[in-house]
Amino acid sequence: MYSKYFTMDFSNILIKWYLQNKRDLPWRKTTNPYLIWLSEIMLQQTRVAQGTPYFFSFSEEFPTVFDLANADEEQVLKLWQGLGYYSRARNLHKTAQYVANELNGIFPPSYTELLKLKGVGEYTAAAIASFSYNEPVPVVDGNVFRVLSRYFDIESDITLPATKKEFTELARQLMPKDDPAIFNQAIMEFGALQCVPKSPNCSVCVFSNSCAALQKKKVDVLPVKTKKVKVTNRFFNYLILEDVLGNTLIQKRTAKGIWHNLYEFPLLEAQEIVDFDFVSKTVQNDIFSNYTILGIEDCSHATVIHKLSHQHLHIQFWKIKINEIIENGVDSVSLETFPFPIVIYNFIKKQEINC
Repeated sequence: MYSKYFTMDFSNILIKWYLQNKRDLPWRKTTNPYLIWLSEIMLQQTRVAQGTPYFFSFSEEFPTVFDLANADEEQVLKLWQGLGYYSRARNLHKTAQYVANELNGIFPPSYTELLKLKGVGEYTAAAIASFSYNEPVPVVDGNVFRVLSRYFDIESDITLPATKKEFTELARQLMPKDDPAIFNQAIMEFGALQCVPKSPNCSVCVFSNSCAALQKKKVDVLPVKTKKVKVTNRFFNYLILEDVLGNTLIQKRTAKGIWHNLYEFPLLEAQEIVDFDFVSKTVQNDIFSNYTILGIEDCSHATVIHKLSHQHLHIQFWKIKINEIIENGVDSVSLETFPFPIVIYNFIKKQEINC
């Protein structure tokens, strides 16, 4: 199918480039499926530079799958704090428990079996299978889509399931069966370092003489991705109570959705950005009517727009002093031990809780 573009040298050139340019990353120094699985889950939708410190923290705190399985979920979420997409952390914990308790700590030894693990999709299963067990199964992520679509001038829409199959089959043809791991590492690394999404330096690319997109001046338009993510705007007002002891009130997000099982201050969600009068009236007449309100202060300098993949959160913080003592109130030292969404944790760390 790709014979008119196909170059037998593609894999050899790619792997040679990789051996000369690869980054020194800790998970590349092991074939331990636990550590590789850990790194792959962390690097989903996360840059390597951001994920690496978390990998070190987790592998030090939980050196084996049994250690992770035996941890408390809040401990896992706290260590994950700031990495985002917290369902990954919850699935990580549940899968560790399954592997430890049901599989005696032994990860499934094949791509097909790995797919059955919670939170493990086709890409992650392929990565573990090839890196740990040298199974010849290709990884296909955004980097791979980009490299192959440009090199072979493929205009298929990468948001379509059929395109995923097309690219997977092409990668399978290109992959040397005797060393699939190095090919998978190489093509991902090439996409991350050389064939980057915007303004790649094609003049120094090892494929500058054979890349179809470069020859046709199509580098900036490939890969084709037509589906646009619909973004929802939400308006959060966090209400920071402070009693006469200096303690505050927090709650756990138990509903499904963003930040499940993380902690937050009492939340007033509105349909739009609200002003002091709206918050004051709602707080005194509804949310905290059982307290004597001494004062309400808008921490306007802490207002932030927190962007998630499908939602933009417009967040305001309001400090509310009360005359009573909060039952089960949390002091400032204990407060930092709970797992919070990073936007709230940053607010606490910067002591903007004091407005």
